[in-house]
Amino acid sequence: MRKVIIALLAITSVVGCVASFFILSQKMEEAYVEEIPETKWLYARGDKIVSNKGREIQLKGISTHGIQWFGDLYNAESIKHLRDEMGINLFRIAMYTDANAKGYVANKALKEKVYELADAAIALDMYVIIDWHILGDNNPQTNKADALEFFAEVSEKYADEPLVIYEICNEPNGGVKWETDIKPYAEEVIAAIRKNSPESLIIVGTPDYSKDFIEASQAPLDDANVAYALHFYAGSHNKTLRDAADDFRKKGHVVFVSECGATDASGAGQLYEGAFERWATWMKENKISWTYWAYANKDEASSMLKAGVVPDFAAEDYAGLDSYLSPSGALIKRMLAL
Repeated sequence: MRKVIIALLAITSVVGCVASFFILSQKMEEAYVEEIPETKWLYARGDKIVSNKGREIQLKGISTHGIQWFGDLYNAESIKHLRDEMGINLFRIAMYTDANAKGYVANKALKEKVYELADAAIALDMYVIIDWHILGDNNPQTNKADALEFFAEVSEKYADEPLVIYEICNEPNGGVKWETDIKPYAEEVIAAIRKNSPESLIIVGTPDYSKDFIEASQAPLDDANVAYALHFYAGSHNKTLRDAADDFRKKGHVVFVSECGATDASGAGQLYEGAFERWATWMKENKISWTYWAYANKDEASSMLKAGVVPDFAAEDYAGLDSYLSPSGALIKRMLAL
């Protein structure tokens, strides 16, 4: 009996030592993590965006409409008011590329507006998406040479800036395939960015207006810091698309809702408030970052401002953005506060 007691005491002592070792190791690890300063760089890890300390990050923001059409609405002052009054931490600059839409391919001066707005957002300590806004030009391969030149220059300018996120092909569409069109394009453009900025987060569009993850799931990009775009409009897209995104995320990929709206896919018609709230709740629960389309005064339901109205931030009687907001703008202000 005495030997049994001695043996039990010995085992207890060993177990206690092992437990103490693991507790001490955990405390040392926690102390080490605490000593690491948290930077502003963002990383795709598993299905989440995290800081360099592993803290899960959700960005919430607003997108411009085409800066070639509504550029007068966008400046340092308007971005500041959107940050302060709407509570956003992300601003997306939609630079259309299609020459037929007066985009970058036909108007290289748009790059200067991109720089103006990106610099303004950075100065306000906000994240900013520089969006190569493919739409009418369908296939990212169409203007690949321009994209390579653009992203090489932009990534050199912002090489050391963690607040800049690159969206390299907004909405591939018209039967464009991942394996033959989008992925080869993305590999080249990502390589151009990585020469200057190896740590930047990059968003890559997916087929069918950034809604189809099947091919990307079968052949993902070989880059550790990419997110895949999901675009939805609450009147046209529902739980079926959320389920597809969840399946993709379960395979260890980051989904980034770089554009969404509360109307149907046309941007016109009515608002689907309940449907959008279900999307917003899903994004909140899963820490999925998103931007809303769009801060504009176009005469359509998706525009956040009343048609034709330009907020006068300098007016003596300026009482806040609320008086300028359309029903879409008022809805998104509430959703951003979820």
